[in-house]
Amino acid sequence: MTDVKTTAMHGAAEAAGEQAQQERVEAVTEAVEHGEVRFDAATQPIVRIKNLSKAFDDNVVLRDINLDVWRGEVVVVLGPSGSGKSTMLRCINLLETPTGGEVWFEDTEITGKKVDINKVRAKLGMVFQSFNLFPHLSAKHNVMLAQQKVLKRSKEEAERIAIERLSEVGLADRVDYKPSQLSGGQQQRVAIARALAMDPHVMLFDEATSALDPELVRDVLGVMRNLAKKGMTMIVVTHEMGFARDVADRVIFMEGGLIVEEGTPEQVFDNPKSERTKDFLGHIS
Repeated sequence: MTDVKTTAMHGAAEAAGEQAQQERVEAVTEAVEHGEVRFDAATQPIVRIKNLSKAFDDNVVLRDINLDVWRGEVVVVLGPSGSGKSTMLRCINLLETPTGGEVWFEDTEITGKKVDINKVRAKLGMVFQSFNLFPHLSAKHNVMLAQQKVLKRSKEEAERIAIERLSEVGLADRVDYKPSQLSGGQQQRVAIARALAMDPHVMLFDEATSALDPELVRDVLGVMRNLAKKGMTMIVVTHEMGFARDVADRVIFMEGGLIVEEGTPEQVFDNPKSERTKDFLGHIS
């Protein structure tokens, strides 16, 4: 019975995903025409995902995903656990190798055989649920390290930029503190500063606030809101519905490894077309 139910669920999600793909271009175009998004849809997408699939042995996690992300756009990805959200995000910078399909960043197919993925990753900042800071280094030196190793910046330049980025995320008075001396929210802001110090063209956030106590979430979301206001291209996997409604240009709902529904926050939250989206939002509201 479980297998029949699972098959039926995937079949329904696949049908909904196909309908969403057909409506995608029209929905984005309409949003641009009505001034509901701030990005320039006349330019080429900065991230293009074509027929992306990912399987771990017999477990198919992503099923024929197609998605364009435009420069300056904030895309928030919602969905239940196991829907493929984080896997899709990790495929964008090849932390997971796709089983099929293509991922393009700017004018480079990063799933191509000859791509220098480290060069590409330098332009794709990623912030994880875990902070991944070096415990023996200060906040400043955590932010300096990749600049010196990857971008080959001098110690003086890396230090200057580290202090600037830490100041931007509200940690000007904590630059010499080690991670153990910082709260979880402050450590996550160091991680964001570290990513920003690499001058990324796109920021990827994978459940960046889910490991934080509720009172610490606000400060991290505040940093992300400020990035959006400055025009940073962002793809955000999150369960923070308020952030999605207030900051996103586009909201995507995933289920069963498919994009089931997408649109502006108003369209998805106030008038969802998919019954699965309605059910998901109804359980978390």
